[in-house]
Amino acid sequence: MSPRSSDLLQTVDRIASDVVARHAVSVDIEAEFPAASVGALAQAGALGALSAEDVGGQGLGLRAAAQIVERVGRECGSTAMVLVMHFCGAAVIEKYGPEKIRRQVATGEHLSTLAFSETGSRSHFWVPVSTAAKENGHILLDAEKSWVTSAHKAAAYVWSSKPVAAEGLSTIWLVPSDRSGLTVEGEFNGLGLRGNDSSPVRATHVEIPESSRLGEDGKGFDIMMQDVLPVFQILITACSAGLMEGATQRTASHTGGAYGYSGAKLAELPTIRNYIARMRTKTDMVHALLQDTLHAIENGRPDAMLRVLESKAAAGETSTEVLDLAMRVCGGQAFRKNVGVERYFRDGRAAGVMAPTTDVLYDFIGKAACGMELF
Repeated sequence: MSPRSSDLLQTVDRIASDVVARHAVSVDIEAEFPAASVGALAQAGALGALSAEDVGGQGLGLRAAAQIVERVGRECGSTAMVLVMHFCGAAVIEKYGPEKIRRQVATGEHLSTLAFSETGSRSHFWVPVSTAAKENGHILLDAEKSWVTSAHKAAAYVWSSKPVAAEGLSTIWLVPSDRSGLTVEGEFNGLGLRGNDSSPVRATHVEIPESSRLGEDGKGFDIMMQDVLPVFQILITACSAGLMEGATQRTASHTGGAYGYSGAKLAELPTIRNYIARMRTKTDMVHALLQDTLHAIENGRPDAMLRVLESKAAAGETSTEVLDLAMRVCGGQAFRKNVGVERYFRDGRAAGVMAPTTDVLYDFIGKAACGMELF
């Protein structure tokens, strides 16, 4: 780990403890965007973790971004999810975007997000049904995006559409969130990740310059698979790992207190220790897979894409097991907000249903194991 990375991660650790943790409960209860937490992270330079140093970023890469998301996820799933989607958008902007926006991302002025999911394509986000048409020298976008994290707060959306003229499944655009014709349809009121501001966004003849295109017309699928999918999969895995870590620590702490007429501790019961041991082991398994996946990517291993696919599937499914155990161990107390595990229990459900869903990933992994083409 470089001194620069170490310094930033120490700062993130402090922010997570002092700011993110302090706001996590109200973010969840009120379904409010974690503005204070994101602001503190932006000021510290954490939002520029993937941005190059020559535009004012940290230049630290995906491993550092995963460590940031994991640490924040221990305290607040909503804030971690905002970071996940920001880093996904930032990765595309860093590679294909104009220098002015790259500098804004690097310094934390520009909060990014993805606008890939659509009502028409469901979990197959790589096949958008929204359109982009050239008219009078401009591009007109029409779409019904079903889920856009930070929908009200992002500076711009990294947006997918059908190609304008080229062959291919999609084209990627950078669409400022304040463009005329964009409508964020309602506030997010969900089971978990309640502060991540994930709402549908409708585009009705939204006019943008052709220079807003990120990459070539028709090459959106390549960008999604090569530049976005690894980042998304790794960071969702890191988010799940953070939620599991936070819940495991809180559950173990809860069992250390005396209860009942005898004054004994829950942790003195072998059954309780067994459950916590399972939580610890499963959490460490996901951490280990995350680290191996990062190693595979960094070293160009031939199994890198397989590990990328496996990481989110394993983390999404394992997190529900760990968080079920947290609720079981803490019993009736778990239903109270003050213990804290029920928030993790709800937040942890999201990973399995975010595209590509766990079931879709298992299909891909099965195809890979059988020597078949994924698409």
